[in-house]
Amino acid sequence: QDHVCSLPKVPFRGAPCSDAAGSQVPYATIMKQVNSSLSGLLWDEVQKAPFYEYKDSVGQFHQVWFDDPHSISLKAAYVKSRGLRGIGMWNGNSLDYSREAVAEQQTQAMWQALTP
Repeated sequence: QDHVCSLPKVPFRGAPCSDAAGSQVPYATIMKQVNSSLSGLLWDEVQKAPFYEYKDSVGQFHQVWFDDPHSISLKAAYVKSRGLRGIGMWNGNSLDYSREAVAEQQTQAMWQALTP
């Protein structure tokens, strides 16, 4: 209920943001899973990022954090307002580049969000 997800201590594996804390999920999977998740779409006002929670087939609780066009646009606007020289994002190739109409719309919205 309080949306706190504890992570087990795992030895450092050689890179910040490694798979020690979790694993990467493709954006297409997130978009398909979020609406049927336990929590539905949630928003963290501190991180300015969406997340959701679900239980897998063996009852294990999971929390998935991601960026969407809204969170990306807030970050891009922050960069622009501070006169910074750019913004980066993690794995644009995880977007859904299939020819499905919804996927094309979601992918286009993500790329457009980078330009405030």
